[in-house]
Amino acid sequence: MGNWLVNHWFSAAVLAAWLGINIFLFTYYFLFFDRDERYFYTRAILGSALAWARASAKCLNFNSMLILLPVCRNLLSFLRGSCSCCRRTLRKQLDHNLTFHKLVAYALALFTAVHTIAHLFNLERYNHSQQANDGSLHAVLSKMHLQDSNKWLNPIHSNQTVSIGFTAASPLPHGHPDPILLPPLQTVEYVAFTTIPGLTGVIITLALILMVTSSTEFIRRNYFEVFWYTHHLFIVYFIGLVIHGVAGLVRGQTEESMKEVHPQRCAEFLVHKPKECREGCCKDPEFGSIPAESWKWVLAPVILYIFERILRVWRSKQKVVVTKVVMHPAKVLELQMQKKGFRMEVGQYIFVNCPAVSLLEWHPFTLTSAPEEDFFSIHIRAAGDWTERIIDTFQQQKLEMPRIKVDGPFGTASEDVFRYEVAMLVGAGIGVTPFASILKSIWYRFQQNDQTLKTKKIYFYWLCRDTDAFAWFNDLLASLEQKMAESGKADFLTYRLFLTGWNTSIANNAALHFDMVTDTVTGLRHKTIFGRPRWDIEFSAVATAHPRSVVGVFLCGPEALAKDLQRSCHQHSSLDPRKVKFYFNKENF
Repeated sequence: MGNWLVNHWFSAAVLAAWLGINIFLFTYYFLFFDRDERYFYTRAILGSALAWARASAKCLNFNSMLILLPVCRNLLSFLRGSCSCCRRTLRKQLDHNLTFHKLVAYALALFTAVHTIAHLFNLERYNHSQQANDGSLHAVLSKMHLQDSNKWLNPIHSNQTVSIGFTAASPLPHGHPDPILLPPLQTVEYVAFTTIPGLTGVIITLALILMVTSSTEFIRRNYFEVFWYTHHLFIVYFIGLVIHGVAGLVRGQTEESMKEVHPQRCAEFLVHKPKECREGCCKDPEFGSIPAESWKWVLAPVILYIFERILRVWRSKQKVVVTKVVMHPAKVLELQMQKKGFRMEVGQYIFVNCPAVSLLEWHPFTLTSAPEEDFFSIHIRAAGDWTERIIDTFQQQKLEMPRIKVDGPFGTASEDVFRYEVAMLVGAGIGVTPFASILKSIWYRFQQNDQTLKTKKIYFYWLCRDTDAFAWFNDLLASLEQKMAESGKADFLTYRLFLTGWNTSIANNAALHFDMVTDTVTGLRHKTIFGRPRWDIEFSAVATAHPRSVVGVFLCGPEALAKDLQRSCHQHSSLDPRKVKFYFNKENF
């Protein structure tokens, strides 16, 4: 626990601040609407459901303001560059953008549920109060529109009208919003599904349900197209959110009316109103709608996101030339491309669109080229409909290359790899791609005899299920082995390849040729290990070899592996600032 706090204190502080603001907003506005005398008469009809609905609405506005910021990728890349001189702890917060995005989304789902349930109670109580004829305060308030159509508090009227549009009826006192009349209504369902608040509430809720359910790990990994298209319902969500409150169905007593007709003095008068009042009489209270405020919360982030999208569209329109196509084993497609003005850093990623496959879908891919090369490249593994179609498209096109659109590059945690004295790179399957860029860059730096390289040691771990997956990366590792041996730095890179899926014949063949200089599976000097890494042993060895170093652990792989590595980082980091520390970094798209 102590190591976790040392390594994640800033993340904990951000999380605590976010939770604190949500708790404050909910508590403050719950008490406000539960006690404020302007809503005394509204509470007489709705009870505590009013406070539950309004408090959750404020939290919905707050989280809707935040939800777009973590996915403004150009903003994050800019901040990452601006924070290059900042402390490592501050820069690492940018790597948690999608985690925070998901957290805010779950909060939106929770507060939407609370808001919806509270308003279902409100509608039922409006309906019950309208039907009541017992002379109680809520019954009297629900029939005030019969005396003056402008003084309604209950949107369900006995003459079957409720509020939706503006009218030229008699104006309310100065500063009052124009009166709003609603079309005929007979049931609670009619209000819920035909008024502006009801209809937009249903649409917003459905959009949110679709976005949240399609964002699960299983859907994103296996049906990315479903995730991609449903996530664009956020446009519907924000439009609905902005206009949700404009009809003003929930009302409270106006400030002017409060001065003349205070509920503490006049509430009893409404229930027991004499036929003729000569002295100490109270006028009927006047009510006004709660103004819509959602647009104030979301205006700035929406404008920022619109500019973000405009920049990305403009950048994606720039011409991309596919200079080379290579088909590797295990159905991995390599695309080498050029684009005017394109600049990258190690470990960055781009979004790719192929109009021949889909006009609208954009998929993220880590760059496998080095910044020193005159092209940029990606490796695409068949892992779904879109990736299979793009591989088939390039295999079938012999004369003319399919057109490719590129947006990016965008920064990731792997950009910081050369800021550490010691780096542990862990890739699973095609997750090796960001480390291809890093290792290539190291190869070029050795070629150029770069003396500014801070990193002194790299440990590289690659986990694959089948032997074919190793093939496309073998050449790079072999050339690195040779170059580092020639440079007298053979110990700079230690790599360990793990085969997690094998049959008896592969194992027997490896055992039979174990004494050979090169490995029978990969042809490299380092032997392939059958099975999974024992991370406690690996981390202990690194900690022993570098007792006073800061070690960066970088992963591109599944969540289960991330949890194992994160746990090992915490266990093997010393609380003593002079001793070894492990910092975990994970690729997030």
